[in-house]
Amino acid sequence: MTNPLPALGAALQLDELRRMHNWVMERQRDLELQDFGTAEVLEGDWRAIVGSYRPLLEGHTGRLGIHGPFWGFDIAPMDPDIRQIVRKRLRQALEVCEALGATHMVVHSPYTTWDYNNLDNHEGARQGVIERCHLAMADAVRQAEAIGCTLVIENIEDIDPHIRVDLARSFGSEHVRVSVDTGHAHYSHCSNGAPPVDYFVKAAGDMLEHIHLQDADGHADRHWAPGEGNILWHSVFAAVARLNSDPRLILELRDKEKLFAATRYLEGLGVAC
Repeated sequence: MTNPLPALGAALQLDELRRMHNWVMERQRDLELQDFGTAEVLEGDWRAIVGSYRPLLEGHTGRLGIHGPFWGFDIAPMDPDIRQIVRKRLRQALEVCEALGATHMVVHSPYTTWDYNNLDNHEGARQGVIERCHLAMADAVRQAEAIGCTLVIENIEDIDPHIRVDLARSFGSEHVRVSVDTGHAHYSHCSNGAPPVDYFVKAAGDMLEHIHLQDADGHADRHWAPGEGNILWHSVFAAVARLNSDPRLILELRDKEKLFAATRYLEGLGVAC
């Protein structure tokens, strides 16, 4: 009998996938490969890493993606020289996606806690962020469309759960969508006055195609296994169940050995397996 619960996926690096391979393959779990987020890798021999993944991915029919680059920049830089670096890194990472056959790539939201209080304090600031994102990302969006990959914009410091969704919609492309990181949303809720995590899911609606599942205490970005913090998981998964977009449910844990416990916990809640 088929389990009616959605299957959990995981964010892993190469050595971690080697250890977790049986767990991934038993349910053909969605994967997010996280080796390709730094300039050192993207400027180096990333094709060798892709080659090392190939035997591990043989027979894998779950959805596959990567975490894109984000260290040292955001996707709405004001400095045109930095914008060139952003374009280059996104192009390089999408070349990785094409080589892997990856169909999602995570990029980080440009919105900060400062923005929440100040975007309407300066004339044109709100639209300015969107325009700068388009300047930095237009080529990447076209590249993603060409290879069948979707860019998912993940909340980082976001307090307003709608603003990132509006940014994604502004591209007018089926290949730009939204990600929710539950731990980031919970931090913003507890520390900065954002609404609770399920509101981020509801705000995204069917623009939501990817979720980083991690638990936290609301003070820091803990990346604990679900059940170790105080996120209200029933409300989160109730919001997810109302979606038609079938988002990838990616466990992004600091301690990968806790993937098994996290799976058991969420299965025990009757929300995922």
